[in-house]
Amino acid sequence: MKIWVDADACPAVIKEILYRAARRTGTPLTLVANQMLRVPPSPWIRAVQVPGGFDVADQRIAGEAEAGDIVITADIPLAAQVIAKGATVIDPRGECLSAANIQERLSMRNFMDTLRSSGVDTGGPAALSNADRQAFANQLDRLLAKRG
Repeated sequence: MKIWVDADACPAVIKEILYRAARRTGTPLTLVANQMLRVPPSPWIRAVQVPGGFDVADQRIAGEAEAGDIVITADIPLAAQVIAKGATVIDPRGECLSAANIQERLSMRNFMDTLRSSGVDTGGPAALSNADRQAFANQLDRLLAKRG
């Protein structure tokens, strides 16, 4: 099992939770971004910089993630790609995305995209709360505990 992070938009507080979990459990953690990332020195943690461009980091993660891996992303199309390969997805708010709920999330994403493109102001996501951080940490711990 490896953990892959869509790191360009991943909140710093979530990255910190991931660093601690990787060190504590000895789980390889790879952060993929199109900018240079500073990560703590650890044999379990690495950062991969990809060239700039639309969805370049997403395509790298989709190409590398395997069944049994955990992918951290809020990107619904990326989530759908890696779920199809057998990976588990957690969004930064701690929601676990799976084959059971990804189609609904894709439909909602596409609907909201249609609204935005027609000029409707849909607003953005709420700020990450302490409850969101705790939900993420709890969900990550549950998945790591299952790896046996």
